Amino acid sequence: MTDLIQELEPAQSDVDPRDRGGPAQPMLIVENIRKYFPIRAGLLNRKVAEVKAVDDISFYVLKRETLGIVGESGCGKSTLARLLMYLIGKDDGRLILDGDPVGDQRGVSLDGHRRSMQMVFQDSYSSLNPRLPIEQSIAYGPKVQGASAKEAKRQARSLLEKVGLRPQLFGQRYPHELSGGQKQRVNIARALALDPRLLILDEAVSALDKSVEAQVLNLLGDLKEQLNLTYIFISHDLHVVRYISDRVLVMYLGQVVEIGPVGKVYDDPKHPYTRALLECRLSMDPAERVDSAPLAGDPPNPVNPPSGCRFHPRCPYVEDICMSKAPALGDALRATPDQHLAACYMVHAGSGHTRAPAAILDA
Repeated sequence: MTDLIQELEPAQSDVDPRDRGGPAQPMLIVENIRKYFPIRAGLLNRKVAEVKAVDDISFYVLKRETLGIVGESGCGKSTLARLLMYLIGKDDGRLILDGDPVGDQRGVSLDGHRRSMQMVFQDSYSSLNPRLPIEQSIAYGPKVQGASAKEAKRQARSLLEKVGLRPQLFGQRYPHELSGGQKQRVNIARALALDPRLLILDEAVSALDKSVEAQVLNLLGDLKEQLNLTYIFISHDLHVVRYISDRVLVMYLGQVVEIGPVGKVYDDPKHPYTRALLECRLSMDPAERVDSAPLAGDPPNPVNPPSGCRFHPRCPYVEDICMSKAPALGDALRATPDQHLAACYMVHAGSGHTRAPAAILDA
């Protein structure tokens, strides 16, 4: 993993005293993580098949960056988020938090991991206890971790101020007395209660109307700068992902098909799936009408994914090589943050695809 650590000279004010591995060490390294859900049937409830929800995914997240994750429903985004939080157990792979393996006796305990990483869920209402005032909901985490009731209350009021809610006005209200945007602000405050370093935002603004969505996005940007936060931002909204992200990761059927700086991926997508997703975006110009669907058909069954490239049944550029062998994404763990990787034979020189660039021969 030392290949990832680059020579950076941050300003003294940018250095977080909680950094164990230094400011150049990635906040989170996800290495070959995999999760298959068994399908059981029959009288003895035996396993007859598996849903390959997350299939051998690797990437890293740098400190103080926002990594956007996009893809169709069912591609494994939310399952990946729950794996990163250890809300469900993984089948294989490992997580490295600020240079230390998670769950290892010599590394970070699960308790320490969950203090360093928190998650904001899509459904802001069901995420809150309807029987607790929001001040108590926010104070619950610090109290469980050993803070006194007085200190937990002070912390909760401070966090309400940070997310733009006056504690004197909102502290004793119940979730049903708040709007959707206010409830999501409470969820963000609750996620910050244990002073985490990384937030996973799973469709955190998708249920909000556009004006409230903009306010929450601006709030997230301000909190990121104030608290030295790192974000993993999962969303269907490609416009929002471009606005908030530094890099973007594209998932399809449990695998990463493209990853790179958000500007490069949006302006010059390499994978046909990414290109089709971006073409599905609605334009503000009524003259730019979509006459035909850029992406037709449903994703294949994750229980029995197609051989070779998993996108080939829907790809307009499919050739024999696409069906016979899966294209490699590249070494995502050793790629620099400005590198643009795609799992497609059309971008691999000399791959055999007719649209691939010619191989460069060494002199």
